[in-house]
Amino acid sequence: MKLIQADFKNFRLLRNMKLKFSTDNEKKLTVIRAENETGKTTLLVGLQWALYGDIALPNKGKDYRLHPVDWKETNGEKVPISVEVEFEAKKIRKSKRGLIESLHVYRITRTALEVVEGDNWQRISSNVSLYERTDKGDKMIEHPISTISDVLPPELLDVFFTDGDRALSFVEASTSAKRDKVQKAIRSLLGLEVIESALYHVQRTASSVNKEVQKISSDSELINTTKLLETIQNDEQTLLEEIKDAKEQQINFNEKLKDVRKSIDEILVKGDREKLKNDITETVKQIDILDKQLDKLRKEHSNLFRNLEFSRDLLDPVLEKGLNLLDKLRNQGEIPKTTIPILEERLNKTTCICGESLDEKDPDGAKRRLHIQHLIGESAKADELKAVMTDLYFGSRSLRIEQVSGQEEWSTLYARISEQRDELDLLRTEKGTHLNSLKIEIDEIPDNDIQGLRENERLYENKCREYSEIRIRSETKLQGILETKIKLSKKRDNLLKEQSKGNNILAELIVTQDVEHVLKKSYDRITKEELTKVSKIMNSIFLKMIGSDPKQGSMIQSTKIDDKFDILVFGPNSRPLEPDQDLNGASRRALTIAFILALTKVSNVEAPNVIDTPLGMMSGFVKRSVLRTAIEESSQLLLLLTRSEVSGCEDILEKNLGCVVTLTNTKHYPKMLVNDPKIVEETVITCECGPRQECEICKRKID
Repeated sequence: MKLIQADFKNFRLLRNMKLKFSTDNEKKLTVIRAENETGKTTLLVGLQWALYGDIALPNKGKDYRLHPVDWKETNGEKVPISVEVEFEAKKIRKSKRGLIESLHVYRITRTALEVVEGDNWQRISSNVSLYERTDKGDKMIEHPISTISDVLPPELLDVFFTDGDRALSFVEASTSAKRDKVQKAIRSLLGLEVIESALYHVQRTASSVNKEVQKISSDSELINTTKLLETIQNDEQTLLEEIKDAKEQQINFNEKLKDVRKSIDEILVKGDREKLKNDITETVKQIDILDKQLDKLRKEHSNLFRNLEFSRDLLDPVLEKGLNLLDKLRNQGEIPKTTIPILEERLNKTTCICGESLDEKDPDGAKRRLHIQHLIGESAKADELKAVMTDLYFGSRSLRIEQVSGQEEWSTLYARISEQRDELDLLRTEKGTHLNSLKIEIDEIPDNDIQGLRENERLYENKCREYSEIRIRSETKLQGILETKIKLSKKRDNLLKEQSKGNNILAELIVTQDVEHVLKKSYDRITKEELTKVSKIMNSIFLKMIGSDPKQGSMIQSTKIDDKFDILVFGPNSRPLEPDQDLNGASRRALTIAFILALTKVSNVEAPNVIDTPLGMMSGFVKRSVLRTAIEESSQLLLLLTRSEVSGCEDILEKNLGCVVTLTNTKHYPKMLVNDPKIVEETVITCECGPRQECEICKRKID
């Protein structure tokens, strides 16, 4: 099978897009170049949906919207959705001349209607039609699903349509999930379901023979034995169904767990909204504390200009001279001044301190009294100045060195408070800047509920454990039932030998047992032999991709698939390596692609390999080698690549390109696109730019 072209209408981002794919046997590579959020995964899902229907959608289509998310029609509007895929397929038929191979071209169209009402929507119909192109025109195929299944079985969805991240589940999931995915892919490609179906029918035949025994025999022991066998066989089928369901559920929840963890990681890369909110709250608290500390320091800073130390330090050059002068005046008796009180005291008496008369009745005493009164008047004038100097003398004591010694100098105190204030100012500025950056960061985060995602993560983890326990319990019960079945079968066969009418039935049972034995042997042989082939080819392709040479002592020496369907990797001295722990991202992707290419080669199925972001996490030699090998090993290769994946591989791509197209999301303008596409709604538009080219449509701004 090869894809020819596809036409998308209103399928999510792909509102109106047509693509052609290379069917050339030489130039077999088609490249879809597209950045993130530009429809690569949508295109992959759309192709799968067209071929297989809702079963190919995430979660089998439940709660998965098909119409564009920004659909702006009125409430109740029915949105028509369709994907049309044209492909060619080979058919082989037997004739007298041998095997005849013929090429047929088909066109499959899958449509759906979804009713949009506000934020709610409902899918009300889904239809599929298949036409074959003939010389007489298109011929309608009555059973399209059956035809598609013959060409490309649904079990091979993950093999031929590969999401680069999701495909890693072959090597990154839990042991049981990895094993089941690998086993499922191998069984599908090797056609083992046919043998399994035959085994089922043989077992049903054996069950009907047991019922026949109950009709012809009157031996109660034989009847009871066959009834027990019938019950055992029914229980066996029930347990097999339970094991199958538990495996599928475990794989399903492993996929969901991986998706939810990827969503959590994407959010955490941009930021955890809840954590950012807590960071903002804590930063606001810290800023409040800093503001209070700054207010306190501002007050202390202001009070520095009112205290004694500031006055002392500021006046020190002239203060010392003034204090020395005041001391000199005091030593001379000029201050403090007490002349006037003494003279006034003498006037109240009749005798002066010198012994002369101050009696005002005495002419000489009166003269002396007048002289003293004159002295009092003159002294009063001089004492106004001396009073000020006296106040200065006594008031200056607190400014004297002996009074301030032992205290912190004002300049030291000022330097300490200024330094503290500067540090707090700087810290406050940093916290303010941090707060603004947190606010910007939280505004840029998608409004996702990370707490809800964490709860889903725990739920899916519990579900994985739950179904793992169910599977283990069922497998344990099945083992006991199979042992009991063997014992009862031998007992039944011995009892039948004793019955005259039992020989024919016993012969029939022997035939069914022989057929069952042959089928099981065939199943085991095919599984073992073909599994060995897949393992060897996978090892060869993988080592070639990563440039590993065991003879040169490379870290990765070999890889294989064992009989339990585990993909194993070995290092030096055959030391086992854990693929999802010991291999880097590039090697894990290379291992997955090598496994898929090996399966395709061993099965001899000619089908397209459609791979989304195959070169993610790769660079240099490995990146180029994986690309070159994938081209060589595929019959038709369709790669969905970002520009970063294209970078460094342009020469390889151009050499092998049969078709190329670049996808552009109109909503990336103006942040990422240079030119305005002049389209209002969000959609994907195309151009034919190759790996090194850009045009007015796809030209992007340099980051």
